[in-house]
Amino acid sequence: MWLVSTSPVRRWPPPSPEALGEAVQHADLSPDAYRALGFPGADDLGNMFQHHTLFKDEARGLRSVEISRKLNPELQSFSAWLADNAGRIPIE
Repeated sequence: MWLVSTSPVRRWPPPSPEALGEAVQHADLSPDAYRALGFPGADDLGNMFQHHTLFKDEARGLRSVEISRKLNPELQSFSAWLADNAGRIPIE
């Protein structure tokens, strides 16, 4: 299984093989490559990733985990979210 992201995103450690039942590898995709995936919304997501690439400091600076926790006290880490939702992720 591959975890795909664009270069400027903060990288989490890949999920452990136990989380999804198989090893997960990380792959960087450029915004253009993401847009070329062709699924509905790929253009919009590619544009968002390009914006985050061009304005990474501004994009990251506007996001505060502390403020997010105030707005949603049930906010989870990626690992906690994955533990709760791994069974909902289709793996082929």
